[in-house]
Amino acid sequence: MAENTIKTKLTYDDKVIEKIVGHALENVGGLLAVSGGFFSNIKNNMVNSDSVTDGVNVEVGSKEVAVDLDAIVEYGKDIPKVVEGLKQIVAQNVDVMTHLKVVEVNVNVVDIRTKEEQKEAEVTVQDRVSSAASSTSNYVSEKTDQIKTSVAEKSNTHSSTN
Repeated sequence: MAENTIKTKLTYDDKVIEKIVGHALENVGGLLAVSGGFFSNIKNNMVNSDSVTDGVNVEVGSKEVAVDLDAIVEYGKDIPKVVEGLKQIVAQNVDVMTHLKVVEVNVNVVDIRTKEEQKEAEVTVQDRVSSAASSTSNYVSEKTDQIKTSVAEKSNTHSSTN
């Protein structure tokens, strides 16, 4: 009896691996952020759902993955130890979910900050986003009021001339 074999080819888009890596990094001690993506805001207050991938770049092959990260590390932490922990959790999560082997993790430390400095940076970004949303909302409200007033005035002018 001949065996039926179904040919299958499984591939992953880069953004899938980037998201796996981004979520894996959320709980790495001493790692505050990856180039603009703030982990403490991932579960709440995040404006752009893809931001978990900010600062994460990958090259995905059929069996292997290479990862490049721009990291912001907490001041006073042992950076090589933080990177080692980061490497382990990334390799584990990618392997468990995709069975791909992480063969390279390149980390470029772009900044070191205290937790307080990181909170200030996060608040500043959130304030800018909130401020932009608020000013846009105010602008739209003002324009709507102007249009209503203009329509009402024209309506009154037409009513009194008829």
